Amino acid sequence: MTALEHEDSPVYLKLRAIIATAILRGEYRAGDQLPSVRAFAAEHGANPLTVAKAYQSFQDDGHVEVRRGVGMFVLPGAVERLRTAERERFLTGMWPRVRDHIALLGLDVNELLGREIA
Repeated sequence: MTALEHEDSPVYLKLRAIIATAILRGEYRAGDQLPSVRAFAAEHGANPLTVAKAYQSFQDDGHVEVRRGVGMFVLPGAVERLRTAERERFLTGMWPRVRDHIALLGLDVNELLGREIA
């Protein structure tokens, strides 16, 4: 599971998170073609219709464009727009739960920030 996923999210959102993570890590840059729906579905053991729904969300958000008969390509500026959107999603969706869990467990935030990740 990537940092952008949540375990009880719908499958298409988990797949979307995998793609978003790849774009944010620079695995797909502006102008790069994303894997075909079928190839991505086969790689992740997903239904192609579910992958198509995840891809459609990127198109709806203006991060990719479809070139008919060729494929789906990352648009210029997509990384910045996606990073902004994912930050907002994290701060409004994930962070409140993380913050509440930290408080529930009585953890010290400063200690957590200084801790090595194993």
